[in-house]
Amino acid sequence: MKISAGILLFKREKENFFYFLVHPGGPFWKNKDLGAWSIPKGELFEGENLLERAKTEFKEETGKVVDGDFIELKPIRQKSGKTVFAWAVEKDIETSDMRSDTILINWPPKSGKTIEIPEVNHWEWFSSDEAKKRINPAQAGFILQLEELLSVKK
Repeated sequence: MKISAGILLFKREKENFFYFLVHPGGPFWKNKDLGAWSIPKGELFEGENLLERAKTEFKEETGKVVDGDFIELKPIRQKSGKTVFAWAVEKDIETSDMRSDTILINWPPKSGKTIEIPEVNHWEWFSSDEAKKRINPAQAGFILQLEELLSVKK
């Protein structure tokens, strides 16, 4: 079973929530938009701490260190079968100077050829409604959970 850990970064402007999402790099994702965006996340190594992996993935995919008061969310299961653990943290970050680590992938698939691609090729803040359209459908559950938790705390 594949497990990933990630960070749902959010900010508030008056009564409105905004979410920071990333778009995966590479030719497979090139023309995909709705449902293709994600929280910054990555797969766990055996015995690794979930929150530490989530913070590491955020740095690898954005070049930024994230800290603050992390809110643990309930894990979700994506259509692929992968289980994703996430923590939300309220913080505003500048996106203009972000950079992503690169990875090697086989492309075209099963060709034996390898290309280097950025893990992430776009970063953007979205309103709550727009984020729910853009994010992987299962991960929209993280946004719903957070908004429910924060509405209780008002």
